[in-house]
Amino acid sequence: MASVGQIIFYSMVTLIVIFSTLIILILAVTFSRSSSQVMSSNTAPVANLSQDQILSCFLQTSIGQSGVTQLSVTWEKRDHGLVYRYSNGAPDLANQIPQFKGRAELFPQGITTGNASLLLRNVVRDDEGVYTCSISSSIGGGTLGLSLRTAAFSEPTFKYANGTVAAAASWWFPEPNVTWTDVNDQLLEGATSVRPEPTGTFSVDSRLRGANGSSTYTCRVRNDVVAAVSKVTVTDSGVSGNTYFIFNAASSLLPSTFLGLMTSVLSICHIT
Repeated sequence: MASVGQIIFYSMVTLIVIFSTLIILILAVTFSRSSSQVMSSNTAPVANLSQDQILSCFLQTSIGQSGVTQLSVTWEKRDHGLVYRYSNGAPDLANQIPQFKGRAELFPQGITTGNASLLLRNVVRDDEGVYTCSISSSIGGGTLGLSLRTAAFSEPTFKYANGTVAAAASWWFPEPNVTWTDVNDQLLEGATSVRPEPTGTFSVDSRLRGANGSSTYTCRVRNDVVAAVSKVTVTDSGVSGNTYFIFNAASSLLPSTFLGLMTSVLSICHIT
């Protein structure tokens, strides 16, 4: 005969299996619905401050499918309210948040094809947050969440003189740091100055002394959101830099979604 401890143990194992199965089923249903109707090319975009940013959202259509009719689009920002609404063939902005007046719009030429992407002009730091895109139409619809992050980032420029490579970047936020490495990815010692600007951003000046001619170095300017990675080549005639950006792809949507699903599952189990 099983002991009380064994009964409790097997009961907990059974509950864990039940919870896991329910979570998997809910996730499968949730993501199958969203992916079959409303989609996005990027659910965790990073917007460069003072520039325009597109929040991607579109209705999935089949090849050869006719134009989308009876389209209604609603963009909202979590805990804030209406960002943009399109209904009955025209914008409906009566309840639009003042923050987005004159700064948010759809693409008129894309509406008939189910493109509900939002163009957000002149991004500011307060635009950061979680957005929902809701679409209803003659061929279906759904709701999709996106997590927008904001940052300031610019490509460094480089100069070389007297054995020193100098890197300068004038537009960064949050405050970045700079590292230098050689062709073997070994860390080198550079002298870096980061200065706050009146705009609330930071400018960067970093110098690598003792640089050899005909050598290649890597300069990384980065913060918690974005990194500018530059391959810097020093030659007898000067210096050249080839830069690309890497964005931290971590999204707050997945943890919050999972927490919400877990709470729902626990509530169901408690009720039953």
